[in-house]
Amino acid sequence: MITDDIYRELIKLQDTGYRDMQVTIIPTVNADSIIGVRTPALRQLAKDLSKREDISLFLGELPHKYFEENQLHAFILSGMKDAGNCIRLVDAFLPYVDNWATCDQMSPKVFRKNKDLLLEYVEKWMKSDLTYVKRFAIGMLMEHFLDEDFKTSYLTKVSKIRSDEYYVNMMTAWYFATALAKQYEAALPYIEGQKLDKWTHNKAIQKAVESYRITPEQKEYLKTLKRKA
Repeated sequence: MITDDIYRELIKLQDTGYRDMQVTIIPTVNADSIIGVRTPALRQLAKDLSKREDISLFLGELPHKYFEENQLHAFILSGMKDAGNCIRLVDAFLPYVDNWATCDQMSPKVFRKNKDLLLEYVEKWMKSDLTYVKRFAIGMLMEHFLDEDFKTSYLTKVSKIRSDEYYVNMMTAWYFATALAKQYEAALPYIEGQKLDKWTHNKAIQKAVESYRITPEQKEYLKTLKRKA
């Protein structure tokens, strides 16, 4: 079975010191499910596995037992070349994503040339009640729709998100900080008009001020817009 083969490979690649570090930085994942395999090794294993004829069996076995299996799943999808099949599999996988690392490291290259298709799914994912489905949607807007395909309406949609989830709010802040770096004139009114909840508003300013892509003058002005307790 392919899953048994994968487990044996993961154990061979195990780094217990690295595992101990991962347990601390990925708190939403059960520590017992983390084997401890470094990302470059996982990416290489994902490339090798993607060539197997039975890879669909692994991709269909959800939920996975180990964090690294989720990572492999994300990396395999990220390398797929068929946009339709890729987005269908991403949609099926997202409800099982349970941590920021798997969510953020899943970035299919094929989406770059299929943005209309991606946008249809982003609209759906943003409405999800699941933390990492919503986070992934915001992340895709940040990655693919803040440059030549940017529309102010995307800022509006993200600004209306309200969540009690740290990992959703952090991604929203990251999105607006990046928007300030890339689309300053369009994004600034959302900060000036306090369109975000207070925590996310202040975190977006903090991250923007830390960015080398924001001018010193812009940073000083943004600091004046921080909301007090």
